[in-house]
Amino acid sequence: MKYKILAGFLSLLSIGNLYAQETEKNLEPIQENGKSLYVKGNALLLPVGILNAGLEYQLGKKYTLQGDVFISPWKSFAGHEFQYYSISLEGRYYFDEAFKHWYLGANLSAASFVLQKWNYWGNGTYTNDRNEKFKKSNLYQKGLSVIVGVTAGYQFQLSENWNLDVYATVGTSQDYYKGYDRTTGKRYDIAREYNKSGEVLPYRGGIMISYKIK
Repeated sequence: MKYKILAGFLSLLSIGNLYAQETEKNLEPIQENGKSLYVKGNALLLPVGILNAGLEYQLGKKYTLQGDVFISPWKSFAGHEFQYYSISLEGRYYFDEAFKHWYLGANLSAASFVLQKWNYWGNGTYTNDRNEKFKKSNLYQKGLSVIVGVTAGYQFQLSENWNLDVYATVGTSQDYYKGYDRTTGKRYDIAREYNKSGEVLPYRGGIMISYKIK
């Protein structure tokens, strides 16, 4: 009788050991596929007083989703208006695996701005449809933008928790704005509401320092 009890006990131990091994095997893929989360900031822009920070979350082995904000509070930067506030959402595909090496991304951004466009930096003259003349360097624009673009970048793994993300984005910007003369405060354009313009331009880029928080 005691031998039967011992045999039964050993059988239970054996079954328990096999179950533990099988459970461990089943958990391995879950642990390996754990979703990572990085917080990041643009080291290239911070020294000039511009904040660009975000979060990048892993969706799958090669896919991530990033959300970030861009805040430039400058009423005057190198003699030009440059208040620019934007939010971006970007899906990324990594050719190797998430957070490592080359990737491509699809970006959607929305922005509010008070700035002087680059083609108004010169000392030329602007003439509107009413034949009114303005000094270009005195003009600036205030409005909203919706931008769709493509991002290319490369992430360097510095350590277990630290990455360096180098990237640039080019896209098409649809702008809705009003134009003003800095000296008088009056509008130089003749539109009743907003002017509308579209252009292709680089609008994001830099060096993001990323830290893994999950």
